[in-house]
Amino acid sequence: MTEQFAFFASLSRDPEGLQYAADFVSPETEGELIGRIAALPLKPFQFGQYEGKRRVASFGFSYDYVLRRLREAEPIPDWLGPVLRKVEAFGGPETRVRQVLCTEYDFGVGIGWHRDKPHFDRIFGLSLGSACKFRFRRAAGDKWERFTLDAEPRSLYMMSGASRRVWEHSIPAVEAPRYSITFRTMAERNT
Repeated sequence: MTEQFAFFASLSRDPEGLQYAADFVSPETEGELIGRIAALPLKPFQFGQYEGKRRVASFGFSYDYVLRRLREAEPIPDWLGPVLRKVEAFGGPETRVRQVLCTEYDFGVGIGWHRDKPHFDRIFGLSLGSACKFRFRRAAGDKWERFTLDAEPRSLYMMSGASRRVWEHSIPAVEAPRYSITFRTMAERNT
């Protein structure tokens, strides 16, 4: 009986490969990052012929939804260097971020269910300004298995393994302005 209980105790409803760190940056760093993002020439997110309500700026690479491929973008700015190095340290010694996406979510803006493009490997997200519900789902027969991560301001999540490749994720409409910085490593075939 003990082995059975140990087996069930080890099961987790968290998506495998999802890691979370609260208070990843200080309130001062958060304020500086929000100021830098707000000063960027942010543009509405383009999804082919559609325009999203969130505004973004890509660095390193961006995904072209019309051509369905990566294209080079502006280099990752120096002001992201300190937090980028901290993200890479969180990811481990082989982590090399090559793409960064800065996003502004105004009140009432979210993002629908999706998986990041297969060109990317691990995904790190730094949540700034306000909390959000970071939702996950995966097919379980004819239903959905679901999980919600409460992403607090200044927190970092990392998606790898099943949380990255099997589970979809979304953010419902935010209740206050929010910023995020997404850091992505490249899949081996794209390095």
